[in-house]
Amino acid sequence: MIKIGQTNRLTIKRRRDNELFLSGDGGSEIFLKLTEQNDSLQAGDEIEVFIYTDGQGRLLASQQSALAKVGEVAFLKVVSISKVGAFLDWGLPKDLFVPFSEQQQKMQVGRSYLVYVFLDEDNRIAATTYLNDFIHDEAHYLKAGGQVELTIAEPTDLGFKAIVNNQFWGVLYKDEVFQPLKKGQLISGYIKKIRDDHKIDLCLNRERHGKKVDDVAQRILQRLESQGGNLKVTDKSPPELIYDTFACSKKVFKQAVGGLYKKRLIKLTDNGIELN
Repeated sequence: MIKIGQTNRLTIKRRRDNELFLSGDGGSEIFLKLTEQNDSLQAGDEIEVFIYTDGQGRLLASQQSALAKVGEVAFLKVVSISKVGAFLDWGLPKDLFVPFSEQQQKMQVGRSYLVYVFLDEDNRIAATTYLNDFIHDEAHYLKAGGQVELTIAEPTDLGFKAIVNNQFWGVLYKDEVFQPLKKGQLISGYIKKIRDDHKIDLCLNRERHGKKVDDVAQRILQRLESQGGNLKVTDKSPPELIYDTFACSKKVFKQAVGGLYKKRLIKLTDNGIELN
């Protein structure tokens, strides 16, 4: 069965001049234009193609890669506006359509927008900026510690909203982010925690927590010994300073300091940490 908006492996049914016709469902044919790169293809060959639709809903094939498949989120640029909607560059000969009804704000040529690619009621590929219609707040089947693919959505007071595996909303907390992030950026991350309300806390680095705290504690002692037993870093220092100094989050730093203090290896002062 043909999967619209996805990569399919299809058989070439026949060739005519600079045109290929691929086997579709129910004996139908899907058109693929020949290029210099695929000129050697002949009837009977199997090829991988991306299946998309034209303005009338007819199926077309391309050996080019789309920037987003159906069911995925992407940050795409508007290349034109018509009487019925906007058109986005998504890497294929035919631009991706966004009806006016699927635009939270009127799109402008030259600007990029975070959109979700879907099939409309007529099985035509379209995109929408109404992400909440497709992206869920509550996680299903995900587990803490698992690696996921993230699409950065937008900054918030807490940090950054991110879309997890094109399906769920999650949060990256700003005191645990130590690199520049921008809207639409694709990046690997990890499930830090599934909260009681089934919402997702994220992180960008997988940490074996106990070992991480021990490693940071050792680095604190080494730094103290190399700097005369005194460090002007405290649990009130900015997260950026802590990360630059010890390559860890503020939370891990505080736990490492707390462990050293309980062992009476350090003293805490108003200005920093001293070796005991």
